[in-house]
Amino acid sequence: MIATSERVELLEYAEQLAQMVLESDIVEQYQICLYKMQTNKETQRKINTFVELKELYEEVQRFGKYHPDYKRVMSQIRESKREMDLDTHVAEFKLAENDLQTLLDEISLLVGGAVSKHIKVPSGNPFFQTGSHGAGCGTGGSCGCSA
Repeated sequence: MIATSERVELLEYAEQLAQMVLESDIVEQYQICLYKMQTNKETQRKINTFVELKELYEEVQRFGKYHPDYKRVMSQIRESKREMDLDTHVAEFKLAENDLQTLLDEISLLVGGAVSKHIKVPSGNPFFQTGSHGAGCGTGGSCGCSA
């Protein structure tokens, strides 16, 4: 690959864009929420409890409902997940994480669209996916599109 002035300029623009994202309010909020979540002892206790139960859950899943502790483990993991998800720091972090993902999805769509309207830009957010299924919806046409 030959380094042309055009490529160098594109790389500089990409670095500027990355720096703008890193300096944005959205990233700052994400980092604040991440720090609060990681430093709060009660939040970390809830997360660690869930992780431990998740390992037990995976073991129980191998045997399914025939495992002797199936009901107890299933009940405990649901309760632990609910307790973790309702924690203020975890909830705030998840919101900040979603905001950051939305920003990155929007940037990806703008960059891809600037190249060509036919560029496929992966996005986990259905809001950003076109309704025409022009690139195929991944269901093999079962939705009625012409995939």
